[in-house]
Amino acid sequence: MGFISTPLLIFIVVVLLSSIRQVNQYERGVMFVLGKYTTTKNPGWRLVIPIVQSMKKVDIRTKTVDVPEQEAITKDNIPVGINAVIYYRITSSEKAVLEVENFYYAISQLAQVTMRNAVGKVTLDDLLKNRDEVSQGIQEAVDAATDPWGIKVENLDLKDIIIPQDLKRTIAKEAEAEREKRAVIISSEGELAASENVMKAATMLAKSPGALHLRTLQAINDLSSDQSNTTIWMVPVEGLRALEAVSKK
Repeated sequence: MGFISTPLLIFIVVVLLSSIRQVNQYERGVMFVLGKYTTTKNPGWRLVIPIVQSMKKVDIRTKTVDVPEQEAITKDNIPVGINAVIYYRITSSEKAVLEVENFYYAISQLAQVTMRNAVGKVTLDDLLKNRDEVSQGIQEAVDAATDPWGIKVENLDLKDIIIPQDLKRTIAKEAEAEREKRAVIISSEGELAASENVMKAATMLAKSPGALHLRTLQAINDLSSDQSNTTIWMVPVEGLRALEAVSKK
């Protein structure tokens, strides 16, 4: 009856142990047999025969790429610096391995080029006012380009828009002038409304002399209630008319 020698048994055990690969829950294993892709393994322990088979594990969790600052020229020829952060995840592990050499580096380079192109299509005012729309446009462009790689771009945010210092001072002066303009317009509109109300009040008082007399008495009463040293002498209208009649004789 044959038996397996101890060295051979140890060798078999070592080969078996070295052939076991663990695929975690957040990973997928891309299998190759003699260099040719065969299948994608789900989480668990997997047997990979040395020399004949190989497996590359791919992390399918959402990843973050910090895109470094890029110098770009806006549509109105203003230099700005922009940087962004990209959130993406792998939807097809085999494509991420087979279609692109290093997807992390590739998506970073693609985002840099796309950002510069997107900034060159808008003016500085549009870039500052419509920041979310510009970010959305860059995200859609990067997502479309990375779709053949099995990558889904979930979000892209422009973190900072860096403007030269001299241009910041110019923008501040422009904003101050705009605020002063609005203040003058609001003040003039208030004066116009006040003059219209005064005109309406004068028209109504002119139609009723008694109302004008009562308004005068009210104004005198307001002055007399003041704590100042103002002295008011009231002369009856009839007395003034009598004096006017005497002066005409």
